[in-house]
Amino acid sequence: MKAFSANGTLLPALMLAASLIGGSAAAQDGKPIKIAIMNDMSGVYADFQGFGSVVAARLAVEDFGKQIGNRPVEIVFGDHQNKADIGATMARKWYEVDGVEAIVDVPNSGIALAVSEITKEKNKVFLISGGVTTDLTGAKCTPNNVHWTFDNYALANGL
Repeated sequence: MKAFSANGTLLPALMLAASLIGGSAAAQDGKPIKIAIMNDMSGVYADFQGFGSVVAARLAVEDFGKQIGNRPVEIVFGDHQNKADIGATMARKWYEVDGVEAIVDVPNSGIALAVSEITKEKNKVFLISGGVTTDLTGAKCTPNNVHWTFDNYALANGL
């Protein structure tokens, strides 16, 4: 079974994250590559984000062989509760304490902007699959971000 999130983008996003992280795999043999799923797991968006994205990520890791080189891939997850301060605190802890190397999902523009700044500061990887503000691909764009889906500019001009 192939793993996809509700919008069908999780498997390719995880593979991209793994490949971006994979360059350092040889230097850290055996140490897990931690990829974090951050989204709304308890609020109004939980039905189409939430724990289903975690299950899809775990299936994607399984499809990918569960490791990169000699490093196992581990999925961690958290509920940002649709609050930028909670998302930012979670991202900082994941990077500084828990050894997370990439954060994916974050379908909330305000939280995505906060996580983007922390990701840039920590020189990690952030794959955005739901925050649609044009600032993520414009004024606040960083080399650490991959804006995986459309932004508001593309959405408006596409219509």
